[in-house]
Amino acid sequence: MMIGDFCDRHCESWSEAEMDWFEGLLEEQDVDIMAWAIGTASPPERFQGPIMDRLQALNFIKHHE
Repeated sequence: MMIGDFCDRHCESWSEAEMDWFEGLLEEQDVDIMAWAIGTASPPERFQGPIMDRLQALNFIKHHE
C-alpha cells in the first residue's frame, strides 16, 4: 500500500532513470523498504537520494477513516 500510494503520487513525472531506480527498489524485500521509509534502517547507497527522501517524507499516504 505504501509503495503503491507513493508511485500513484509521483511516478507519472519520473524520468526513465527514476523509473529504473524504482523498479530496482521493488526487487528489494518489503520489510527492508518499509524500514528505509520510516527511518529504522538506512537505505543502501544505491537507493539514497531525492526519491528516497520523498519516500521517507511519508506525505503521500492516504488516510482512511
